[in-house]
Amino acid sequence: MSDHYEVVFSCFLRSDTPASVLEALRWHVGMEDNRPHDLDRGDHPYPSLLPGGRRLPGGDIVCLRRTVQELTASGEPHAWELFVRMEWIDDLTLQLDALLELIAPHVAQQGYGGHIRDEYALDVKTFNFHDGTYDRIEL
Repeated sequence: MSDHYEVVFSCFLRSDTPASVLEALRWHVGMEDNRPHDLDRGDHPYPSLLPGGRRLPGGDIVCLRRTVQELTASGEPHAWELFVRMEWIDDLTLQLDALLELIAPHVAQQGYGGHIRDEYALDVKTFNFHDGTYDRIEL
């Protein structure tokens, strides 16, 4: 029997996030059918952020979109909003580091970027982004 987790990504990616990273994320969330040609098959064997779990109240939620962050005198600065809340089984946790490594260099704000928790646990293990990387977590 597999362990089940709630995984949440909740962060903004900078407006200058490379097209290759956005293409990889679009493939992971199901917005693109074809795997990007430069995405490592070993680290990203299949789309990891496809909604479909049924164990969490409210179901899976996946959102990747360009959004206005704030209005300034010089114009509207944009960012890429990434929000995912979904059920993962323990087999998928192997791809967690690959996803975090993909987005970490492009996160707009340091600090909290999401979490993972066992579906019945009260405590969460947070994804903490800083200096273009993240703090590794142990499950």
